[in-house]
Amino acid sequence: MDEKLRILLCEDDENLGMLLREYLQAKNFETELCPDGEAGYKAFLKGNFDLCVLDVMMPKKDGFALAKDIRQNNSDIPIIFLTAKTLKEDVLDGFKIGADDYITKPFSMEELVFRIEAILRRVKGKKNRDRTSYKIGSFTFDTQKQILSRGEKQTKLTTKESELLSLLCAHANEILQRDFALKTIWIDDNYFNARSMDVYITKLRKHLKEDESVEIINIHGKGYKLITPDPDC
Repeated sequence: MDEKLRILLCEDDENLGMLLREYLQAKNFETELCPDGEAGYKAFLKGNFDLCVLDVMMPKKDGFALAKDIRQNNSDIPIIFLTAKTLKEDVLDGFKIGADDYITKPFSMEELVFRIEAILRRVKGKKNRDRTSYKIGSFTFDTQKQILSRGEKQTKLTTKESELLSLLCAHANEILQRDFALKTIWIDDNYFNARSMDVYITKLRKHLKEDESVEIINIHGKGYKLITPDPDC
């Protein structure tokens, strides 16, 4: 990520909180740590955060109460709850408030980062869903008409080609995670759908091959990356 995303981390366990903050910062997330819900809410009002990670059991104001206050000010910011509780009622309460995810302690820091990244990809995808056109090098891509243009040449894309190219454009010069693309377009990331996506990637490469500055590369074990010189994509 070129631009650091900001995370509000609220955790009353001092040791765990510091470990999580250091790990998130090492993963290029700017992270503000608060020891209780009241401090967390004050920080939220002052800061411009991209995501909140809230411990449920905190002094002064618990995670659920804090999430309700946050939701009154920002209905869209993603929220992940951390909790030692495993009762079904607590999980349901969290989702009723508007949690995007729920992680039960103990958990691995790698899992937390994976879930944060997955949520942020979904948010980015939603923001780009209404976009009607992209510039890809010397190409123009009309997402509504599903037409890829270069000069006088126009190529009508299939629905799957258009959906996949839209996702690649939304993540231009970044890794588009393979499982995310499969679940977004094909709903299921099974073997047959994965093979189908490979076929569509090959088709898109053929459509874009006339501009040597544009390419779709494989990122082994992760997914694909659309390389384009145009930052507007």
